[in-house]
Amino acid sequence: IDSLILMIISSGINAEYGLPAGFDIDDAIEKYPVKYEESMNTVLVQEMERFNRLCDVIKSSLLNLQKAIKGLVVMAESLEKVAGSLLVGKVPELWSKNSYPSLKPLGSYITDLVARLMFLQTWYNNDKPTCFWVSAFYFNQAFLTGVKQNYARKYTIPIDKLDLDFEVLPCDDIDQHPDDGAYVKGLYLEAARWDGKKMSLAESNPKVLYDVVPVIWLKPAIKTEISTEGKYVSPVYKTSARQGQLSTTGHSTNFVLAINLPTIKPQKHWVLRGTCLLCSLDD
Repeated sequence: IDSLILMIISSGINAEYGLPAGFDIDDAIEKYPVKYEESMNTVLVQEMERFNRLCDVIKSSLLNLQKAIKGLVVMAESLEKVAGSLLVGKVPELWSKNSYPSLKPLGSYITDLVARLMFLQTWYNNDKPTCFWVSAFYFNQAFLTGVKQNYARKYTIPIDKLDLDFEVLPCDDIDQHPDDGAYVKGLYLEAARWDGKKMSLAESNPKVLYDVVPVIWLKPAIKTEISTEGKYVSPVYKTSARQGQLSTTGHSTNFVLAINLPTIKPQKHWVLRGTCLLCSLDD
């Protein structure tokens, strides 16, 4: 068992097969300084800081567990729990407490985490993406606020008078920036599917639990100008648990926002179906 755990630890802290090195925050601040007209610079740096803290917790726990197995340090109760979780392919509680919400098993969790880190690294290397993987953010609400803040400062409108309107585009990716707002991808529909021909919600196909949603254009607009007529106000959750707690920021740890999706059927139909959007699946 000890040799198995050591092998898991080695693969987890190895730069080639496991988690990459942490982000250099000083370099990120220098390359993407705080700008009045570009809130996304601040969003990127703050996301890097959050993921650095998570990766530090993961790597330090693995290194300490490695030392404990070799008899170099005392095997504390927290390290025993980490070892037990690793053996059964479960994300250790110590990591979960410092992580974004996720219901994935250990292997999928690490794969997903590395993909999120690579998204941020690509952003750092190649400038702001034309289409954001919205599910990759540790704190999605900061990104959404940044979208509205850029619009508010560009047109000198109080941000508390703004909200987001939405338009689903007939594509899975896009290679140009919008004039205002942001393009996002990476969401999944549960208890419904997206009909690309009718550009509307439709009933799920048999035996298909989730459907990938095309690119969505987040369009900041004056609250009083946003209409929900002919649309289903779909909640967006980080995980399929559909429950969360209020964090110290006043935001839910699971609920992200509500997105208005075009529908031919009345809202009540999709409410009874329990239709929602998810940022992350369980596998």
